Amino acid sequence: MSTIKSTDAINIRYSALSTSSCCLSCGGAVNYARAQMGEVCLDLGSGRGNDVFRLAEAVGNKGYVYGMDISDGMLEKAKKTAQKLEIENVAFLKTRLEEIPLEDNSLDLIISNCTINHAENKQAVWNEIFRVLKNGGRFVVSDIYSSEKVPEEYANDLEAIAECWAGSVTKEEYLKTLRKAGFLEVLIHEESEPYVKGAIKVSSFTLEGIKSPGLEVK
Repeated sequence: MSTIKSTDAINIRYSALSTSSCCLSCGGAVNYARAQMGEVCLDLGSGRGNDVFRLAEAVGNKGYVYGMDISDGMLEKAKKTAQKLEIENVAFLKTRLEEIPLEDNSLDLIISNCTINHAENKQAVWNEIFRVLKNGGRFVVSDIYSSEKVPEEYANDLEAIAECWAGSVTKEEYLKTLRKAGFLEVLIHEESEPYVKGAIKVSSFTLEGIKSPGLEVK
């Protein structure tokens, strides 16, 4: 499966949902973010921009918040809302999760809700998160993991990928990816019991980690 095709499937699905009132998240990472005045933040998979706007208020005029998404409809909705509410300390970027278009060591905080499971190359995503965080910077990420390996017949199913379960990995593999990126200590704030998602069972959890000074991506 090519990345472009899976990205297109996600773009189509979430663009169609951009004007709906449904909840698209599996967690509340922003509730654990503790954003401070003056911080520079990023929301991976920012959707309609709701969490971006919450962070923008928390960091104030001296801070700044980026929202990053691949869905044209979601980005358009977020930009219009920012303009309507006259929120000036935000920007929205269209790009893949594996390619964060920001400088090394430039962010204090990264949040994400039920987005990284979509990425085909999750190691690249976490390497990028480590790269753009400042020393002492932190991430708070809500996501899902599978109770067992996703059956091969669903791994390339574009509809299943867009529905947030075919791209999931086991908890062991998920945490191994974080450690390989450089996040050696990870705190689990909350974790659900397994529940049915498509053809498998998954659990949602919210993780926090800090980029320790002196560490490099291996």
